[in-house]
Amino acid sequence: MPDAPASARPRVRVEHPAHHPDGRPADGVALLVIDRPEVLNAIDRRTIEELVAELERLDADPSCRAIVITGAGERAFAAGADVAEMAPRSAEEIRREEPFAAWDRIDAIETPLIAAVRGFALGGGCELVLACDLVVAGEDAVFGQPEIRLGIIPGIGGTQRLVRAVGKARAMEIVLTGRRIPAAEAAAIGLVSRLVPAAATLGAAIALGAEIAAGPPLAVEAAIRMVDLAAELSLADGLAIEREIFTDLFDTEDQAEGMAAFLEKRPPRWTGR
Repeated sequence: MPDAPASARPRVRVEHPAHHPDGRPADGVALLVIDRPEVLNAIDRRTIEELVAELERLDADPSCRAIVITGAGERAFAAGADVAEMAPRSAEEIRREEPFAAWDRIDAIETPLIAAVRGFALGGGCELVLACDLVVAGEDAVFGQPEIRLGIIPGIGGTQRLVRAVGKARAMEIVLTGRRIPAAEAAAIGLVSRLVPAAATLGAAIALGAEIAAGPPLAVEAAIRMVDLAAELSLADGLAIEREIFTDLFDTEDQAEGMAAFLEKRPPRWTGR
C-alpha cells in the first residue's frame, strides 16, 4: 500500500520502550520523535498537541521513568514554530485561540524529559529544548531564538528559560541578535548537559534516560522539582523546602532500601514507595 500523505500521518511517533544502540531495551525509557522531516520538524499547533498528549499518557504510566524527545532525521530537532501557520494571525486571534495552553502542560510533566538534539533547534524548537530537564546535543546541533528577525519575540519561554539557563547577559545577546549558537558554544554557556559526537546523540540520550530510570522514582521526582524551584525562590526559601523534602524522604521504602543496599554492598531494588 502507498504511504499515507504527510498531512495524514501522526506528527509524533512513540517508541516504548526505547532501545540502546546495541538493540537492548532501555528499561523505563520512552522515545518520542517529532516526525515532520519534510518541514525540518517544525512545530505547529497540531504537532504540539500530539506531543503533549503523548507526554501526558507516558507520564501517567508508572513503567515509564524517563522520556527522550528528538526529531526525525539528522537535519533538525525542530526548526521552529510553523511560520506559515502563524503569519496570518492577529493579536486578537492569538488571544482567543490560546496557543500557549498546550505548552504550559509540559510544565506539569513529572517524568524526567531529555532532549536529544541533532541539527537545528531554533525558535519553538529551542524553547522545547529549554522545557526539558536535560539536553544531550550532537556536535552538529545548532540552537537559537531568531524571532526578533520576524518582528516578534520568543513567546513560549524563550526569554524566561534562556535567562535561567545561560544568564541575563548571554540571553540578551542571543535574543536581540537572533543568531545561531553552535553546539560547542551551547555546551560552554550551559545550554547543553552533554555534548557528544553527532552519530552518538540518540544513543547517549537513551543511555542517560536509562540511568535515571534505574534510580529511585520518588527521589528523582523530588530532585527535579527542587532544581527547577531554585530559579524561582530565594536561597533561604529554597533551602527550607529542600530540607523539608529531604526529611520527608526518610519515611519512604526507597530510602530504607537504598541505605540498606549501600551498607550491604548490593544493588538497591527500588519500588517507588
